Amino acid sequence: MLPVYELGLENVVKECQGRNLFFSTDVEKHAREADIVFVSVNTPTKTRGLGAGKAGDLTYWDSAARMIADVSKSDKIVVEKSTVPVRTAEAIEKILTHNSKGINFQILSNPKFLAEGTAIEDLFQPDRVLIGGGETPGGQKAIQALKDVYAQWVPEERILTTNLWSAELSKLAANAFLAQRISSVNTMSALCERIGPKFLNASVGFGGSCFQKDILNLVYVCECNGLLEVAEYWKRVIKINDYQKTRFVNRVVASMFNTVSGKKVAILGFAFKKDTGDTQETPAIDVCKGLLGDKANLSIYDPHVNEDQIQRDLPMNKFDWDHPLHFQPMSPTTVKQVSVVWDTHLTLICYL
Repeated sequence: MLPVYELGLENVVKECQGRNLFFSTDVEKHAREADIVFVSVNTPTKTRGLGAGKAGDLTYWDSAARMIADVSKSDKIVVEKSTVPVRTAEAIEKILTHNSKGINFQILSNPKFLAEGTAIEDLFQPDRVLIGGGETPGGQKAIQALKDVYAQWVPEERILTTNLWSAELSKLAANAFLAQRISSVNTMSALCERIGPKFLNASVGFGGSCFQKDILNLVYVCECNGLLEVAEYWKRVIKINDYQKTRFVNRVVASMFNTVSGKKVAILGFAFKKDTGDTQETPAIDVCKGLLGDKANLSIYDPHVNEDQIQRDLPMNKFDWDHPLHFQPMSPTTVKQVSVVWDTHLTLICYL
């Protein structure tokens, strides 16, 4: 059984495993043998130090790059697959070069544009594949090598190539625009409760691992470049998202005679969107915390999220979700107030 749920993923793994898909915990061996290494590690928001609360934490990327440099015995292409802060490739290149022992490394940025819930469909039929690389002959050769991989199933006109900086910034911009669109329609939902389906459905707010993190990265980049007004604009997108979640909780409490204390509230759906088990930055966490703060008793159901994950998520501090599990103890207080029952999205059922 796979440790994550994504619609259609299990079928792909069953079809490919043992043929051209293999799993291993011997990272060093396979990094040493590979011609192309995709690095898909966490890049959480920093919780301390310079840029805390906005800048990306590149601890895991740094560790991966140093391991690749240490074990490599032949030239390699190293591909950024994680969503990373702008100019990460420059920093990674310095790490690899200073530890290269004469080995040539080419860094590419190949951000993902897959949406959870439809990721497999998006992988097979992407609207675009973006590859950024160096403008040297070696960089262009590396771009072509990765382009040839995607060309096995992606039409050539959908494979776009650019420089490293542009590829990294394009991913942040794409996610920022999507998040801004959600926040914009949610502001209208505060004024007009019903919005026609031909526009964009209003929601409790955006979630997932990328939107907030990428906007905060964008804010940090803008501030570092002296664009304080631009940074403030993007901060407002996140503030509106937080406002929408708070407004939702307040409406629920108001509809229950201004208190949910001691009342049982059923929450149908805990992941941040349907057809996924991903709970990273899910609006359900803030909604549940708001209700728990008014001493509600919650009964939560999600077909793709297990009880341990829910109990772990609820007491977690901001930004902690993207850090190792051993830093995320479960809270015995939360356990007492929450029961988990095993397609749905965030729906509340209140019992008087």
